[in-house]
Amino acid sequence: MKTFVLLLILCVCSTQKFYSQEDDGVVSLDMPTRNSLTFNRYTLNPTFSFVREQNKYISFYNKREWVQFENAPLTYLASYSGRFGENIGAGLGLFQQNYGVLTTFGGILNFAYNAQLGRDNNLTFGINIGAYKSGVNTSNVITNFEDPSLQNIPDNFLLTVNPGINYGTEFLDFGLSINNLALYNVNSSTLIEDNPKQSLQAHFMYTGYMRNRGFFDDSKFTTLLRSDFQKEETIISAVTMITIPKGIWAQVGYNTLYGASGGLGLNLTTQIAIEYNYETAFGDLSNFGPSHEITLAYRFKNKNYYDYSREDEISGILSNENKRRRVTKTSKSKVASRTSTSTTQAKIEADKQKALVAEQKAKAESEKQAALIAEQNAKAKIEADEQAEISAAQQVAAGKAKQLEEQKAAELANAKAETDKIEADRIAKERAETRARLLAEQKAKQEADAKAKLAAEQKAQQEADAKAKLVAEQKAQQEADAKAKLVAEQKAQQEADAQAKLVAEQKAQQEADAKAKLVAEQKAQQEADAKAKLVAEQKAQQEADAQAKLVAEQKAQQEADAKAKLVAEQKAQQEVDAQAKLVAEQKAQQEADAKAKLVAEQKAQQEVDAQAKLVAEQKAQQEADALAKEEEISNPTDQLGISMQEITKSAEDSKSVQNDLLEQFNSIIAIKDQDLKDLKEENDLSDKGIITQPKPFKSVTDENNTLNAIRSDLDNVIKSRSDKINELTKVYEERAENSVFEMDEVNLFYKKEIKRLKAEQSTANDLKSKLDLKLEDIKIATEFEKRRRIKRAAFNSEADRYSQDRDMLANIIKNTPISETPLKAEDFDFGEVQENSIKILKNIKNIESGYYLIIAVHSDANSRNKFITDVVASGRTDIDFFNDVNTSKYYIFYEKFDDIRSANNALSSKEDRPYNNKMSIVKIEN
Repeated sequence: MKTFVLLLILCVCSTQKFYSQEDDGVVSLDMPTRNSLTFNRYTLNPTFSFVREQNKYISFYNKREWVQFENAPLTYLASYSGRFGENIGAGLGLFQQNYGVLTTFGGILNFAYNAQLGRDNNLTFGINIGAYKSGVNTSNVITNFEDPSLQNIPDNFLLTVNPGINYGTEFLDFGLSINNLALYNVNSSTLIEDNPKQSLQAHFMYTGYMRNRGFFDDSKFTTLLRSDFQKEETIISAVTMITIPKGIWAQVGYNTLYGASGGLGLNLTTQIAIEYNYETAFGDLSNFGPSHEITLAYRFKNKNYYDYSREDEISGILSNENKRRRVTKTSKSKVASRTSTSTTQAKIEADKQKALVAEQKAKAESEKQAALIAEQNAKAKIEADEQAEISAAQQVAAGKAKQLEEQKAAELANAKAETDKIEADRIAKERAETRARLLAEQKAKQEADAKAKLAAEQKAQQEADAKAKLVAEQKAQQEADAKAKLVAEQKAQQEADAQAKLVAEQKAQQEADAKAKLVAEQKAQQEADAKAKLVAEQKAQQEADAQAKLVAEQKAQQEADAKAKLVAEQKAQQEVDAQAKLVAEQKAQQEADAKAKLVAEQKAQQEVDAQAKLVAEQKAQQEADALAKEEEISNPTDQLGISMQEITKSAEDSKSVQNDLLEQFNSIIAIKDQDLKDLKEENDLSDKGIITQPKPFKSVTDENNTLNAIRSDLDNVIKSRSDKINELTKVYEERAENSVFEMDEVNLFYKKEIKRLKAEQSTANDLKSKLDLKLEDIKIATEFEKRRRIKRAAFNSEADRYSQDRDMLANIIKNTPISETPLKAEDFDFGEVQENSIKILKNIKNIESGYYLIIAVHSDANSRNKFITDVVASGRTDIDFFNDVNTSKYYIFYEKFDDIRSANNALSSKEDRPYNNKMSIVKIEN
């Protein structure tokens, strides 16, 4: 009995945090999986089945808390969770928790959905729904008599809801979740109101990667900070984990309630993993002893690469294989463009083979001259080069992550734009059909009224109707011909644009070749000039030395002669014999000096010849060494060297394809930019009342499909080339680790090649990112201009148009001068051909009924304004016009009559003016 009472007290003390109402056996859901950042993360926050996740797992989890006590809390959890789609994460778990004589058994259903807000911004929503049964486990009750307190505790079936949200950037995550937001007792059909485990949980998580050479290279570093705000207390915890690509991870943490924890995990294979965590409490709970938890997991192979998490390398301790996840693109446009990419690469590869060989040969020649200096300074630059390579790798990785985020944002924007366009086209089509039906009904009604009225008129009027019908057929034929002409002009324009684009590409290629040739010639000229300058300076120095020596000898000779002459003059009489002797000695001295000079010159010549011979031998040796180095680099003997040569050749082959795709991408963006400028100019002119000629029709859908195909090809080529460069780097590092090849010419050469290839690829990635940003800006600006045009069209009512037309007419009459040269009839564009019979128009606004002498009919405002300007320039200023909204035509006139007789007389006696050449009568009936 004492044992049972002690056990019951311990269970109540240890499980009071799980209970909302201890008297009825209701237990709040609280999983103790707080120390692991690898498995079962969805129990920490519902969004973590998606956030920073790439795989799906099956895991089996067991935790024993406070092992110093018998029948201490025990938890079992079996889960299947992870990433199930580009924007979906989910999980399903079955658990059992034992707290002495009390037990719970049930399941957790998890679902998370992500909404991408930008290239690096994601908003994820998640929810955990728990369903479980709680009550007393009678098999663990040991007593000699019935205890009413235990018999009064019923079994309860409970439902709980835990929602959560997470906002993530490239490296950071912030989120909230509500634990036990709603706890519903199915047995009693009541909602539990007083729940001490109901809490608001906030978290901050950082995920980054280490960049250094060695064991920890490319290791992932994760830190999670959580605050759990409960009704009675606030719990703060922190967990830090480091994941090493070799298949090992370790984590440490601290919880203000449960104490410190530490754990270690291993990938036994690329799919099987095991993790162990140890937890020990401080303070009041330290007497209960430590806690142990162990997890065994199976990781499913994943053939897809999802955004919002990078492709980590997975290795196994018991297997040597390294698994790098393959990137499987799900975009339809990318799948459709694979065939075109392969065909393009195969076609260009043959064309660029000769150019590649020439380029490699030129590179080898340019590196020969710098080989000696590079060899002397190689050791001094190793550390600097390694640091530069690390920085370049980081930039490539950052650029790749940014590129993937930008690509996803661009695809979502394109999908949205296509959806909006389809909806707008559908609405426009419905409106056009409704308008056409109304116009047809109105026209039929007008024709019926005209027919009833004309039936009472003379037979001549009936003949006029028949003639009007013939004119209408002719007009329909003319419209069909005009439409066919427009289609032909559009096709011709497209062919001209394609031809112009081809010529521009050829011109750009020629300019690039000419520029490269010019640079090579300038470099060769500079080297020749430098060499000639050095030879000239040496020759000038030698001549200066010889001149100085000759001057010194002459000066010495002059001094000797002057001295001899002075001695001879002073002692001419007294020392004749001495003078003769002195002359003889001087002569002997001169001969000795000449002989010595000759010997010195011969010795100097020998030294010069020896120096020249030494220089020639050194040059020959250098050329031999360069040829040997070139032969060693061009024909490596080891397998790793051959692999590096093949990978480098493959990377160089894809360079031209990548550059061509970048140029095509830039060309299409330039076209879209010009379309944006044209649309903006049209809107600006329209705001000023100036109507421009509509642009030729072109398919935006085809243009977008072409753009998406080029972008997909470009992404594939960039990724393929980057993978080849990474593969080359790995092979180089593997070869460099071998002491036999550590400092040979092949390694030195490919070290420079890797640095150059990475720099080129970084430039290409930067250019691609800039083009993506420019395209995004153009899309936003185009959408703004489209909304601006729609907004302007919505408010451009018929009254506004009439007011603009009146202002335009007044402006033309006021500002058009009389033409100095008389205009002829051929100078006037009369627009549509009018029949000889009288045409009747009804319900024309802003004009009185009567008979009008029409001199021209136009369908667009520009042609109308041109004709009116020519008439005013001819001397007539009483010109006017009206608009038929049913046909959108402008009728230009300058005289109006109330009866048909006056109109016919005016038509018969019209003035011989060039603008009266196509005059006709139109009757207005309002």
